Amino acid sequence: MAITKVWIEEGCTACGLCEEICPEVFKMEDEATVIEGVNYSDYEEAIQEAAENCPVEVIKFE
Repeated sequence: MAITKVWIEEGCTACGLCEEICPEVFKMEDEATVIEGVNYSDYEEAIQEAAENCPVEVIKFE
């Protein structure tokens, strides 16, 4: 399954874990954001790991 969309729902606590796991896709500012224009399928494992390890479970992908 190729990941084509990644987003962060409300409730991010800005812990920075997603950026630590996958800085190619996630950027930390006031809260985590998803970097646009990235070929998400290149980073599928890291995106899934970031979503699984998110303490508030707000990272979503399809």
